[in-house]
Amino acid sequence: MSRIGKKPIAIPAGVNVTIDGSNVTVKGPKGELKNTFADSMAIAVENNEIIVTRPSDAKEHRALHGLTRTLIANMVEGVTNGYSKELEVNGVGYRVQKQGKNLVMNLGFSHQVIMEEIPGITIDVPGPNKIVISGADKQMVGQFAAEVREKRPPEPYKGKGIKYADEHIRRKEGKAAKGAKK
Repeated sequence: MSRIGKKPIAIPAGVNVTIDGSNVTVKGPKGELKNTFADSMAIAVENNEIIVTRPSDAKEHRALHGLTRTLIANMVEGVTNGYSKELEVNGVGYRVQKQGKNLVMNLGFSHQVIMEEIPGITIDVPGPNKIVISGADKQMVGQFAAEVREKRPPEPYKGKGIKYADEHIRRKEGKAAKGAKK
């Protein structure tokens, strides 16, 4: 049995879970999330807990068991507490600001890079070099953060660019340092 798949998911107060066949809807204080899962997985609500069971020990069912349980747990966590990703902008003259619902970034290009806030995502700019992306859907928050980071990924020589707050950039020596070693 899957160690992750067999764990029940506790439903916190204020969260409403509706299961219609393979469709699961989770409503909570941070919003509403819907997802469709494999028909073979049995999803049930018992004693204020969500339980996911699999029909057999076939390889496909074993793989889907833990995945289904984790995705539902992420939905419950998202509508309860939400998810957020923090990004840092490093570089001389690099800065970000929020104008209305747009994220305006000066990243050393000849033009400003503008990204619109998408539904379900909230962009917050607490400082000129910090971006906080938050929302209820874990996948959507991660995807949008990756798209922002993609506009100017950090480079290994000076560390300039957009990086996650918990990311470590491996630094490289320049060619001048290489010649001095001989």
